[in-house]
Amino acid sequence: MSTTPTRRGRLAINRLKERRPLDAEAVDRFLAEHEFPVVEGDRATFVWRGEADEVLLGHWIVGLPSRIPLRRLQGTDLWYVVIELPASSRVEYKLEIVRGDHHEVIDDPLNPKLSYNPMGHNSVVYASGYEAPEWTFEDPDARPGTLTDLTIPSRALRRDCHTTVYLPARFRRTARYPLLVVHDGGDFLQYAAAKTVLDNLIHRLDVAELVAVFTHPGDRLVEYPDNPAHARFLTRELVPHLEAEFPLRARPSARCLMGSSFGAVAALSTANRFPGFYGSLLLESGSFVFTDIGNDHGGGEVFDPVVKFVNAFRKRPRRIVDRAFVTCGVYEPLIVRNRSMVPVLRETGMDVRYVEARDGHNWVNWRDRLRDGLSWLFPGPHKLYYE
Repeated sequence: MSTTPTRRGRLAINRLKERRPLDAEAVDRFLAEHEFPVVEGDRATFVWRGEADEVLLGHWIVGLPSRIPLRRLQGTDLWYVVIELPASSRVEYKLEIVRGDHHEVIDDPLNPKLSYNPMGHNSVVYASGYEAPEWTFEDPDARPGTLTDLTIPSRALRRDCHTTVYLPARFRRTARYPLLVVHDGGDFLQYAAAKTVLDNLIHRLDVAELVAVFTHPGDRLVEYPDNPAHARFLTRELVPHLEAEFPLRARPSARCLMGSSFGAVAALSTANRFPGFYGSLLLESGSFVFTDIGNDHGGGEVFDPVVKFVNAFRKRPRRIVDRAFVTCGVYEPLIVRNRSMVPVLRETGMDVRYVEARDGHNWVNWRDRLRDGLSWLFPGPHKLYYE
């Protein structure tokens, strides 16, 4: 993708407008000359070609209209829009094609870059300065850890709970390991490359060897928002079972709860119900919705228990773990909520590290923050030596 300034500072789309004749062949050449969207400095030009009544750019950038109309280049079938795209941004988007009463939402046919999630996939654009971290890709030099499925009968949740246990490549029964408990574990493995990330970061000595358990929820919208049964399952059933099965360091400082979105609420609320049992939290884009005045939080009834919990915690915050790593994308609607939670956590005496990224509420954003979070909470020999 082009990330260099344009000749004489003019955008590529403006140079196209000056071509004479501005016909189908000129448009063909323009499309052949560029990768799309065209990123030039702090501007990105999105285009679509075809017949339509209207074309809209759909995205998830808080602060901008959620659907931005493209303009048709006069005399052609090319549609375009230019938006500001600050350095290091990563943005997922769709195109909406309107023909009469028919609305079709599609990925960008001119852009092969896709980002996957449990609902499907989106087109993605990288601003100047963004690169997928190298430690998110498989490294042939990194010895792979192992994944093992483990089912644990739960009296608290009244079901058999499926989990996936990660053991580091050099796992030894004679050693002792910290434990990382990951909410929405299947999604972290599939969409955030969690196993590859752990293999690479442990291999590079950025993160200490650890055991991770990736949990798979039933109805996460019920189990995650301050559900006492979920907290009991993790604390009184899952962790004791793992500590009996594997050589873990059975002390609070070696236990970490991790989650994103509703999973971050589950991590925080579980630690709150069992203060001092866990030593750390890794909270990504937490759905920490709260109200200061009135009861209208705008999230629907599924957020009612979240708001009740967050309001209560904000009113009487307390030290429930020693350290918390918090991260959120600046393009998320939740950015204000997460920024507001940081001082609340800090005033309890917890050591809090907060990181923002120019990204949205998605799995790649959460993947890209894992090195920052895990290397701070579980520093490996490399991090300890250099920091």
